[in-house]
Amino acid sequence: MDYKNELKNFFGEHCLFNEPMGRHTTYRTGGNAEVLVLPKTKEDWSFVLKLANTGNIPLRILGFGSNILVGSGGLNGIVCATSRMDSITCEGDTVRAEAGAALDKACELSAAAGLAGLEKLSGIPGSIGGAVYMNAGAFGQETFDTLEYFDVIDREGRPATLLKKEVPHAYRHVEGIENFIILSAAFKLQKADAKELTSSRNFILHKRIEKQPLEYPSAGSVFKRPVGDYASRLIDDTGLRGLSVGGAKVSEKHAGFIVNFNRATPEDIKNLMDQVRQKVKEKHGITLELEQILWGKFS
Repeated sequence: MDYKNELKNFFGEHCLFNEPMGRHTTYRTGGNAEVLVLPKTKEDWSFVLKLANTGNIPLRILGFGSNILVGSGGLNGIVCATSRMDSITCEGDTVRAEAGAALDKACELSAAAGLAGLEKLSGIPGSIGGAVYMNAGAFGQETFDTLEYFDVIDREGRPATLLKKEVPHAYRHVEGIENFIILSAAFKLQKADAKELTSSRNFILHKRIEKQPLEYPSAGSVFKRPVGDYASRLIDDTGLRGLSVGGAKVSEKHAGFIVNFNRATPEDIKNLMDQVRQKVKEKHGITLELEQILWGKFS
């Protein structure tokens, strides 16, 4: 029996073959995953990991796909999506959330419960696991600011709990967790007025609508912020606002975003990223670093 049949027998309807990744990424484009499964329990993860390790099969972990571009050539092996792992609980001053829960939902629930520390992350379109993995942030607040610990398993299926203080982290970067799968995270928050927090959250959401091109598929900020500057300012100053390749363009509303405005292929987006980096380098001598992750084969 090959590994695909084993996965289908184990996961049933939660195992999909030749699944278009445009359905699972916020760019709404991308080639097919050979196999996509949706684990929920530790037993599910143990099964997938054992199978992948035994057969030496490539394995990728997917949250909301809000920071990923998948090439048209698709993905071989197994993609594990965390979307069924979505529980969030508020207890005392701690919020615990599974990796596949929406970060924005955790922000909403904590604000309503009068717990401060996540409200400025409102509207970030990612999962808890993705936010921890890259230390996502906005409006001067980062995921690791209030993170207390997170539960993981390694690629051999061994569980561990990592405390924030044990994990080196910086702006949009967390060290040494590439070979771990994040299962859940806990945040230690501060008691505050629920009405004020909800008001602050609504202000942030309004700012996002006002400043970001949310009317088109995108994956948020394409490039990391260079030291002492902003990628969007450099791109704008280079005259690249509105620059397009195929169905992809640099947003006129926010130059830090590339949007899929007209059935863009992954290659349209990738080529536009490359052009932007090259032109900014030519004008400003600064090499913009990708914040987004490229998966698979680009033609």
